[in-house]
Amino acid sequence: MAPAAGSADEQEVLYGLHAVREALKAGSRPLQRLLVIRTDKQFADLVQLARSLHVPVHVQPLASLDRLVPDGRHQGIVAFAAAKAYQTEESILARAAERSEPPLLVILDGVEDPHNLGAVIRTAEGAGVHGVFIPERRAAGLTSVVAKVSAGAIDHMHVARVTNTSRLIESLKAVGVWVYGVEPSASKLYTDVDLRGPVGLVFGGEGTGIRPGLLQHCDERIRIPMRGHVQSLNVSASAAVLLFEAARQRGLSTKS
Repeated sequence: MAPAAGSADEQEVLYGLHAVREALKAGSRPLQRLLVIRTDKQFADLVQLARSLHVPVHVQPLASLDRLVPDGRHQGIVAFAAAKAYQTEESILARAAERSEPPLLVILDGVEDPHNLGAVIRTAEGAGVHGVFIPERRAAGLTSVVAKVSAGAIDHMHVARVTNTSRLIESLKAVGVWVYGVEPSASKLYTDVDLRGPVGLVFGGEGTGIRPGLLQHCDERIRIPMRGHVQSLNVSASAAVLLFEAARQRGLSTKS
């Protein structure tokens, strides 16, 4: 069946048993998540295939699928297609090694606005970041909106989707990456840290910032000094400040 038109967050929606099965088998159209009314009977093989490909599967009531596909021809299954395939932690670290550069990584905690994610990816690509990590749940994925806002940067930036961000941070620390949590209450300024080595920068989501449990896994906390009445910057603005400070420290020369 044809993709559904105009979902709420402007992701491409595939629906129907045949369309979803072919998308999973082909692998050329990465899927962000799969919604089904149940996981048994005619859906069992598709659910098993999706999970083997690390596509999150969620059981949803029929009414939820009806809202996504107004004509009701979804056959009990709906999938959200990503604008680009996701990478892995290993491939991102390998990318830094291939360039003979210490890893410069961005870790996002619950950034739900696709415009913010697209802006961060655009900034990250311009600053020479080797990869961006996003959570699997409660966060924006690689949608067509993200691709558009990134102004083409999505085609050049490795993005990995992780199921457990705390575990990711511990894994990065184990290979020598120093992880900074960027949050307003930190005592140390971002200009007082050395960003030339293997570095991961954690940025929080809109409104809530970095979750306290995740902050505990960071090696250190840093902040951007604020002189006005507002206490923090938008996540994409914060990323721009920190990433281009890292680029400056690493000796990035800009083209005139």
